[in-house]
Amino acid sequence: MKRILHFGPGNFFRAHMADYTFDAGGWVITGVSLRSPNIRDGLARQGFAYTLVVQERGEKRIDVIDNILVGSESPGGVLSLISSDDTKVISATVTEKGYHLTPSGELDVESGVIANELKTGKPASLIGYLAYGLAERRAPVTILSCDNRTGNGDALRKAVETFAEFSSIEIKCKVTFPNAMVDRITPATTDVLRHETGDPMAVPCEAFREWVIEDDFVSERPNWPGVAFVDDVAPHELRKLRMLNGAHSYLAYAGTLANYDFVHEAIGDPKIRQVACQIMDEASETLPAEIREDARRYAKALLARFDNKHVNHRLRQIAMDGSEKVQYRLIDTFRARKSKGLESPAISTAILAWIEFCTQEAAAGRAIEDPRGEDLAIAASSKDPVVAVLELIGARDLASSIAE
Repeated sequence: MKRILHFGPGNFFRAHMADYTFDAGGWVITGVSLRSPNIRDGLARQGFAYTLVVQERGEKRIDVIDNILVGSESPGGVLSLISSDDTKVISATVTEKGYHLTPSGELDVESGVIANELKTGKPASLIGYLAYGLAERRAPVTILSCDNRTGNGDALRKAVETFAEFSSIEIKCKVTFPNAMVDRITPATTDVLRHETGDPMAVPCEAFREWVIEDDFVSERPNWPGVAFVDDVAPHELRKLRMLNGAHSYLAYAGTLANYDFVHEAIGDPKIRQVACQIMDEASETLPAEIREDARRYAKALLARFDNKHVNHRLRQIAMDGSEKVQYRLIDTFRARKSKGLESPAISTAILAWIEFCTQEAAAGRAIEDPRGEDLAIAASSKDPVVAVLELIGARDLASSIAE
């Protein structure tokens, strides 16, 4: 069996990459949970197999994971697998905050976990593990980001190279970081689903799935069925981030403010639906010409997915980590339109909905679930929350335009 080492064995990975790899056959995946043993412990009790509940298609037993290591318990074991010739692909779904980048896209070497790794020489983040592990590796390897971040492979490569430079690590093996776009709506597991399936580790997802990967593998890869290997992922990535994820974020904030719980409830509100559609229209006008022609069909398909009452995707799940997500899902779209002299009323509404969400969370005394939650609460509680919050994410220059 050939091995994939995957960082972040959460629900999305188990509904997406693990599902594709199971269908490909001939490969096993060893997971890495950086800190918490909960997923490892839950899956270990059932031999690391779990039930994937695919809406409209039924249950599917996935048994492609052979083990999960917890970094905080076994850092040496993780480093050993990174350097092992048996590991052909190293992949990651650690969410946007797992890259530890500043608003300008640089590795944050002066604070948090990265600063501590550089000081102690002990890995704790995806970036640190990759840099230290690759320093001991000699065989070629492909590192595949599966997170919703613009140029995710490029961002990961740059972060690892920066970490290596600051820690005087020399990486000698040949390594590539292809960009990729992933898509499959994966709600959080509920107690009802656990009871219905008899599986405490069951994962729900929609039937739709998509994966577009830059064809830049320097090592063996699985024969993933249905994956599109392309020269340039950027058009597909922009379409998804700006149309799907941009509308999703707006639904999360506006829907929560309107006291809805799920995506299908928020999109069922006529006023919210209208703005969500306008966001897709505004976003589509920023896409490359070769993919813009298909934007209308894509938007229609997105609405059908959002309307799906069988996929109970909680708004608060999407609302998490806004300081990381809003930049790529909304701010970049706003800047792209501004550079063309276009106004962005719907995108502005979405950004303001995020700021209002933060303001109301702070006013209610609830912790904002965000890596910069405390700073956001302070900024959102200031006399001019629009300016303060946008300044926090490096977008102060847009404050007057967005607030118009």
